[in-house]
Amino acid sequence: MAAAATMAAAARELALRAGASDLEEEECPLGGGPGLQEPLQLGELDITSDEFILDEVDVHIQANLEDELVKEALKTGVDLRHYSKQVELELQQIEQKSIRDYIQESENIASLHNQITACDAVLEPRFLEQLQELDAKAAAVREQEARGTAACADVRGVLDRLRVKAVTKIREFILQKIYSFRKPMTNYQIPQAALLKFRFFYQFLLGNERATAKEIRDEYVETLSKIYLSYYRSYLGRLMKVQYEEVAEKDDLMGVEDTAKKGFFSKPSLRSRNTIFTLGTRGSVISPTELEAPILVPHTAQRGEQRYPFEALFRSQHYALLDNSCREYLFICEFFVVSGPAAHDLFHAVMGRTLSMTLKHLESYLADCYDAIAVFLCIHIVLRFRNIAAKREVPALDRYWEQVLALLWPRFELILEMNVQSVRSTDPQRLGGLDTRPHYITRRYAEFSSALVSINQTIPNERTMQLLGQLQVEVENFVLRVAAEFSSRKEQLVFLINNYDMMLGVLMERAADDSKEVESFQQLLNARTQEFIEELLSPPFGGLVAFVKEAEALIERGQAERLRGEEARVTQLIRGFGSSWKSSVESLSQDVMRSFTNFRNGTSIIQGALTQ
Repeated sequence: MAAAATMAAAARELALRAGASDLEEEECPLGGGPGLQEPLQLGELDITSDEFILDEVDVHIQANLEDELVKEALKTGVDLRHYSKQVELELQQIEQKSIRDYIQESENIASLHNQITACDAVLEPRFLEQLQELDAKAAAVREQEARGTAACADVRGVLDRLRVKAVTKIREFILQKIYSFRKPMTNYQIPQAALLKFRFFYQFLLGNERATAKEIRDEYVETLSKIYLSYYRSYLGRLMKVQYEEVAEKDDLMGVEDTAKKGFFSKPSLRSRNTIFTLGTRGSVISPTELEAPILVPHTAQRGEQRYPFEALFRSQHYALLDNSCREYLFICEFFVVSGPAAHDLFHAVMGRTLSMTLKHLESYLADCYDAIAVFLCIHIVLRFRNIAAKREVPALDRYWEQVLALLWPRFELILEMNVQSVRSTDPQRLGGLDTRPHYITRRYAEFSSALVSINQTIPNERTMQLLGQLQVEVENFVLRVAAEFSSRKEQLVFLINNYDMMLGVLMERAADDSKEVESFQQLLNARTQEFIEELLSPPFGGLVAFVKEAEALIERGQAERLRGEEARVTQLIRGFGSSWKSSVESLSQDVMRSFTNFRNGTSIIQGALTQ
């Protein structure tokens, strides 16, 4: 094989030399012929010079001519060009046969690899034991040296050589593990777990070669910081592609008229559109089951044409960040033997760029976000994740959570204040035709307020209640302004009762029965209902009702004897009531059921009227 290859090489070089001689007899096209004014000056890059090629060829030719097989071929007059091709053909055949042999032995090669790996698994713990023994002996020698023991000098040289050799092996081993993080699609938890098994390696470096320990730590920080940044930047970008296409805009406020027409080129509503004022099932994102559910997989969602509200994307992103950060912090503390401020600093050296990137992305998104429910849910996601991090004893994210909340709270308050202002500035006369049914603005408020109240009850916040209180005041004033547009007091009361009843019903579905909002609207509803009943009874039974009230007042003051002079009046009232009460009650019932949208509320009003 080697001789054949040598002869092939010699043949090629002789052919090259012969070709070069032939070229010298012809006019060189790159020379000073009529086609070019002067030759190209390539300097060291000129690979056509005799010094660069022919001298090298001479050396190889001389070496190959001394080969015995080459000498024999030249004596017999063999054509070297033909012989070279024949040798190359034989080499290709041998190569093909070697490939087939390799394929046939592939199972044995895989088995050999597994055996080598198994040997490594045995050798590494053995090396660890020897390293611990070396460290113990070195410590004992240092202790004896400190006491002035002269015999220590006899073993110091041996120990130093062993220490240098151990440091070299440890450095190579740990760096190899760190470099394995860089492979695409690597599950970095596997090499981290492998490093933890040999954390004594790093402890040995700290005690014997701090410069190498610093090199390894710096290499780890540099590698992992780039990996985390790359991963989260890519994940966040892909995650935002599965957000709902339609999101709240700056004009989507509570007091905005519902008559605005969309442009010709506006997008049609999505089947699962992210609503602005209604919570729906969105609140489940902070439930225990969904809060720590597996993160979203963007490409899977895209294939299934699934879309999510922002808070769902926020939860997925920050749950991945929480989980990886906790694992990273605990690894840093255990492997690099740090705690307290040192662990905090090392953690942020690894995760700092990633945390800064996520903060910048959130800040950019919030600048154009007008979905108060989404922002409020994100706040509560952070509050819960902060508690989880505390339970896992990972304080390194505390400052990050504060920074996120410092972005979310002001935006939430701003959106809420924008809604308050929109209701305050709403002119009832611009709302078009009015009727006594619940108004869409009060329905928006009821859904919105009940959503925030139900979320806030899980982790109460006084500032949220204050903002909701401001919004409630403006909505109550709005209802009174709209009621004033009706000409009769009866219509005004019907409108007020329908709206108070609707808002109370929506609030009671989500909020606690003793919440301020529920209590306030219950009082308003009771007062207007009582007034309406009196207004309702006045035409058919006004005289009788007035007499009953007068009689009750006299009895309370101890003047019941004055009622004896009212016999004629009482007789007349009783006769009138007896002749018309059935038709009056039937007419009253029909009027009530036509006026109120809530059947239960209408029935309650009829019962109240009959009781009175």
